[in-house]
Amino acid sequence: MKQKTALVTGVTGQDGSYLADLLLDKGYHVVGVKRRTSLISTDRIDHIFDDPERLQNFTLEYGNLIDSGNIHRLLLNYQPDEIYNLGAQSHVRVSFETPEETTNIVALGTLRLLEATRNLCPNAKFYQASSSEMFGVNPNPPYNEDSALEPASPYACAKVYAHHMIRNYRDGYGMFATSGILFNHESPRRGETFVTRKITLAAARIKLGLQDKLSLGNLDAKRDWGFAGDYVRLMWMMMQQDEADDYVIATGETHSVREFLECVFERAGLSVEKHVEIDSRLFRPNEVPYLLGDASKAKKALGWEPEVTFEGLAEMMYESDLKEIQDAIR
Repeated sequence: MKQKTALVTGVTGQDGSYLADLLLDKGYHVVGVKRRTSLISTDRIDHIFDDPERLQNFTLEYGNLIDSGNIHRLLLNYQPDEIYNLGAQSHVRVSFETPEETTNIVALGTLRLLEATRNLCPNAKFYQASSSEMFGVNPNPPYNEDSALEPASPYACAKVYAHHMIRNYRDGYGMFATSGILFNHESPRRGETFVTRKITLAAARIKLGLQDKLSLGNLDAKRDWGFAGDYVRLMWMMMQQDEADDYVIATGETHSVREFLECVFERAGLSVEKHVEIDSRLFRPNEVPYLLGDASKAKKALGWEPEVTFEGLAEMMYESDLKEIQDAIR
């Protein structure tokens, strides 16, 4: 049986690294694509380089979704069977400060990759990472695949464009193009600028006496938080179907930032009142107050269920940060 090749943009990100692990475990040759930066920034996939058996099925390439020539070269060279587009400027608040860059990468970058796929490897299956942020200020949760999209940030607007282009290429050209509408998903590999990781990292540092205060913005925003490892499993399941379709990926539960904070600080034995302060500069210009997903379609059609609970996720992230910092200071 021919070995499958999967191309993964954003492979050094949280989702990309978990997806690479899953695909390697399933016997794929994984071509991971990362943007060139002055720092190595491969810490999420360094464990692959440390494993000779896995490394022989993994190739890391420099690439950028704003560079059409680069995209064409990669698809020509590798002729992937599956393409997972996870590359993005994915920080919502930052998108207000860099709206043009965000749109160029998230919206037009997806279009460039879709068009290259159509011309160079039209039989490849294409996965697009859509976002729950697309629902924005829609007042009618829980959100499913048919809910109205009312984006409230440049990032969300760009994701809406990319999401519609997936359907356009699927219907117009008969391509296997599928979108996973991912609600918030976290892990110990989450970036340190995202609120969940900011909380768990600060709690660990406070516990070890390395800092005293944690500054946060809106504690009342509610999100449907799941574990990234559970979500990439569904990405792969979507790509194994005979027909492409779009699916919400969510837990069906919503929790506030305050609840996540309290869960982590309780685990750490810390006082929220003593160590946490609110900083108005950390509020978004246009806040999405409530996100709740309905993943019943994925559960019924694909048999998917999330395995990690909200409390389990918070504890997993805190314990990972605590151990990493303890190891670093020993």
